[in-house]
Amino acid sequence: MTFLKKNIFYLISSAILIVILAFPSVRLKLTDMFFPIAAVENAVTLNDADYDIQLKGINTTSTNLKNFKGNKLVLLNFWGTWCAPCREEWPTIQKLYDSKKDKVDFILVAMQDKEEDVKKFLQQNNYTVPVYIAESPVTANVLPKAFPTTFLLDKNGRILVKEDASKDWNSKSVHDMIDNISVE
Repeated sequence: MTFLKKNIFYLISSAILIVILAFPSVRLKLTDMFFPIAAVENAVTLNDADYDIQLKGINTTSTNLKNFKGNKLVLLNFWGTWCAPCREEWPTIQKLYDSKKDKVDFILVAMQDKEEDVKKFLQQNNYTVPVYIAESPVTANVLPKAFPTTFLLDKNGRILVKEDASKDWNSKSVHDMIDNISVE
């Protein structure tokens, strides 16, 4: 009994640490709560070659990614219908799109997918976020190594957020970050 009294703080701290390490979703929630804004002073800025991606519109008109540079924030997401974590985050992206499409350009690029599969996925789920298929090579600075990969870029191409996993894009911290950056 005296062991418990003397070490209760360490036991509770250890239990919390184990939960954080064992459950990535808890770690993501805590990170989202306490560190919502990226460390922008060390951020990478995409160059013109990174932006030169010809995009075939699936539920929107075809364009080039460079047409979005300089206007407003850009949420650039690489995903696939075959990717379970990608499908998991889609509802949160749709909700963010519905509320922030005036402040953010949404470019979701389906990778390693057939056009008819993407169209079917969008129709079955009533998703309206603009979706594209890349028709030209994607540079190494942007090419995802995992799916989904999402970038939040400022209007000059600076990477504010890079997420290499599924995320709740409709969280309060994401909304607050977009609102704060849009004001600047």
